[in-house]
Amino acid sequence: MAETIFPIVQVPEFALEGTKYDTEYKRSVKWDSEAGDFVLDGANRMVECDGREAFSTWCFKIAQTERYRCLAYPGSIGTEMERAMDNDDEKTVESMVQRTITDALMVNPRAEDVLDFEFSWEGDNMHCKFKVLSIDHDEKITIRI
Repeated sequence: MAETIFPIVQVPEFALEGTKYDTEYKRSVKWDSEAGDFVLDGANRMVECDGREAFSTWCFKIAQTERYRCLAYPGSIGTEMERAMDNDDEKTVESMVQRTITDALMVNPRAEDVLDFEFSWEGDNMHCKFKVLSIDHDEKITIRI
């Protein structure tokens, strides 16, 4: 057998991670959406919240995060609100906002559905309410765009 100048290396098989995602709610730090900051107690320590409230906060923040704007997040995180709001027709904007919020929230395996969208307009400002069905509870979320 002829000897080759390139070594032959056996490539090990990669162990595939399980496809089952952890759907338990994890506790987190409480977020004040009005102030846009963490909630602090009297001793200036962060206040904890349960997993359900943490999931609601995640939904709220994802709906307000513009996709590809923050380099720390992968491309699957966030919405495309700027693109949706570029349209002149209100019904088209509402349809695009509904689609982008639904797409953004459904990346989380805890989210089962996003529905009951309600829109109200004040000039160029739009208020959007929607319900997120998760694996064991419903959450009503309101954002201002």
